Amino acid sequence: MAQRDFLLGARAQQVLGLDVEPSGDGPVRAKLASTVMLLRDDEGPLEVFMLRRAGSMAFAASMHVFPGGGVDQRDAEDELPWAGPSVAEWAEELSTDEASARMLVAAAVREIFEETGVLLASPVDDEGGVPHLDPALAAELRARLVRREIGFGDVLLDQHLVLRSDLLRYRAHWITPEVEPRRYDTRFFVAAVPEGQDPDGDTSEADLSEWVRPSGVLDAFADGDLLLMPPTIVCLEQLAEVSTVRAALDQDVDVAPVMPHPVLTEAGPAMRADLP
Repeated sequence: MAQRDFLLGARAQQVLGLDVEPSGDGPVRAKLASTVMLLRDDEGPLEVFMLRRAGSMAFAASMHVFPGGGVDQRDAEDELPWAGPSVAEWAEELSTDEASARMLVAAAVREIFEETGVLLASPVDDEGGVPHLDPALAAELRARLVRREIGFGDVLLDQHLVLRSDLLRYRAHWITPEVEPRRYDTRFFVAAVPEGQDPDGDTSEADLSEWVRPSGVLDAFADGDLLLMPPTIVCLEQLAEVSTVRAALDQDVDVAPVMPHPVLTEAGPAMRADLP
């Protein structure tokens, strides 16, 4: 393990809740969540799709993030059409139980569909094929998922699609610091954007979406032009080491749970983390 301090400016302290003290009942329970780094390299060096969370958001406002969010209990439904590594295999990969593994993988696929329109799925009768949803129908389904009117399994079954868990690669596991009022136990994944699909970032949770080069985002962060959370910084640093989607998918990255905690250093307030 390598200890690392992530220095925080005044704005980051406010957004991340550094000055929030745990309640007398102890830290808030962290909710399971999934985040996906969507990748492409068809227009040159590797790019990743990022969103800037709206300033009105209660968690990580104005931060540049990858698409993702919390699990929905319906993500654990057994009838969810599934292809690729089994739930049991994902449970071993994620070091968790099968119910949680099913929710985490399903949430990863559902959240990027909700937030970007990209669907990691294939027709039931052609597991190597790509889904062909009418744009208007896709927009309606995304909106209904966000409003929790339907479950992701309903979408797949109704459209004769199967979730492609083989398109995801596990990348990191971060847990929100105990001092924060909203906490997430988040698994990070990488995935190539399937041929014929293009993320649009059409979500009320973000006010900006764009394809970016990892090194460019890190430079902008260093210059104070944007805000990043520690897990996003580390994931971007890893992506900056490669130049193609294939290399990113094949990266050998050590994964272990990381939960930063606030400290005061000689250089100022920071989040300290023990990285694998």
